[in-house]
Amino acid sequence: MTWEHDTAFPFTAPLTDGSEVTHDVYVGGEGPPILILQELPGIGPETLDLAQRLNDTGFRVYLPHMFGKFGQVTMARNAARLFCVRREFNMFLKGRQSPIAGWMRALVADIKSRDEAVGVGVIGMCLTGSFALTLMAEDAVLGGVASQPALPVFGGDNLHMNPLDVGNARAGMAQKGPGLAMRYTDDKLAPRRLMRALKAAFGEHLDTVEFDGKGHSLLTLDFHGPAYQLVQDYFHARFAQAE
Repeated sequence: MTWEHDTAFPFTAPLTDGSEVTHDVYVGGEGPPILILQELPGIGPETLDLAQRLNDTGFRVYLPHMFGKFGQVTMARNAARLFCVRREFNMFLKGRQSPIAGWMRALVADIKSRDEAVGVGVIGMCLTGSFALTLMAEDAVLGGVASQPALPVFGGDNLHMNPLDVGNARAGMAQKGPGLAMRYTDDKLAPRRLMRALKAAFGEHLDTVEFDGKGHSLLTLDFHGPAYQLVQDYFHARFAQAE
């Protein structure tokens, strides 16, 4: 399986610190829009397969390229590259989000406007996992899936968000329906205590699911069919509800 995008465009918007960044956004498929936020290993063939699966089941995919070499998985190199984009991502922040959150908020609004859509779905994975949940505070976002959320690294019970982020996202979830978070049961990179902390923060407004296994990337490198089906069904239901 492979993914051929239809178009791409540079998107410039402010970070939460006020500085601006630009990243290319790849677009392909037809249907309600879903934003895929890349994970640390990069946008490799498995992530492109995820985009194609979503296209095949009736969704248009927006895929920003934020770091790494497009089309390749380079875990070690991308981890090093994060130090070069540390003004955007800080994997160790406790109690607040990385500055890239501001850019993401602007992007979901832009996607909704571009497609004249009822809303946007968001998938975050690994270091971008929790952003999919806090983006549910945005008027543009109808649903968010946090797959193997991993930030903050070495954070214990702390979240990569502050109480205001949580409160605003909870309000969005209460209006639109729960967010979804999922992980493999033996995933040490997305620890169980972090999932419990997310559930404690969002309560009934967040559905959490754990799948048996020792993998990490449920939707890409360690693909899990039932996890993907759950995500697909989640977004079909969320868009149908909004129409």
